[in-house]
Amino acid sequence: MQIAGKTAVVTGAAGGIGAALAEALLEGGARVVVSDLDGERLTSTAQRLASVAGPESVVAVAGDASSEGDIARMIEAAQEHHGPVDLFFANAGVGDASGLGATEDQWRLAIDVNLLAHVRAARRLVPEWLERGSGYFVSTASAAGLLTQIGSATYSVSKHGAVAFAEWLAVTYGDQGVGVSCLCPMGVDTDMLRVGMNADGAEGGLVAAAAVTEAGEVLSPRSVADEVLAAVEAGSFLVTPHADVREFQRRKVDDHDRWIRGMQRYSKTLG
Repeated sequence: MQIAGKTAVVTGAAGGIGAALAEALLEGGARVVVSDLDGERLTSTAQRLASVAGPESVVAVAGDASSEGDIARMIEAAQEHHGPVDLFFANAGVGDASGLGATEDQWRLAIDVNLLAHVRAARRLVPEWLERGSGYFVSTASAAGLLTQIGSATYSVSKHGAVAFAEWLAVTYGDQGVGVSCLCPMGVDTDMLRVGMNADGAEGGLVAAAAVTEAGEVLSPRSVADEVLAAVEAGSFLVTPHADVREFQRRKVDDHDRWIRGMQRYSKTLG
């Protein structure tokens, strides 16, 4: 799908990858609705983005990306100000330093935001896209969704679910005009990497962050956003800004037991 002239919704857009995606979309000639739970920060980001292509090109809708009601408000705002939604970037995400001690609330939050938010948005948009014969869904997952996340069970499991759902969407609707891309990066210079998983200074969070930063280069959000939009325009499913991810995935598939032993050794070096 070409970006110019299209209407896009980006969740988790107050900063990080989401804000970078919105900026790249605007520079490419799209009209954008940005959303985030942090309304104050979102307003500031939207004002900055408005300088890229003019205030009429950016609409900010504060809300919860996992809420069906807030998803509806995002889509309605896009329709009111820009027209029908052509692209949806399910980018909002949460992470923590939880293992077996994760509470039911921690599991519920991770699965709600990292997975079910994607399901709820697709449920709302895909039927209309099928009627129009065109639409594009971008899921921000993680290399953790292809491999695992040392230090966080909730993040690893929910991101695996995000990858699986994106694959299912592509298999089920990809030949009916609905494009799907799934972003699976390792380290990206965002708040989640810097403080998201270790906001409380928990040992698991420090390990989780180190597992990412020591595995490869930490990329800028904008470089990742540019790769995502290139994938959208090419119609490519899997977006792996870190080239090593595909090699790690190949090793996992080739010999799962050997991969697990290697990850066990890596985990010990971090601890």
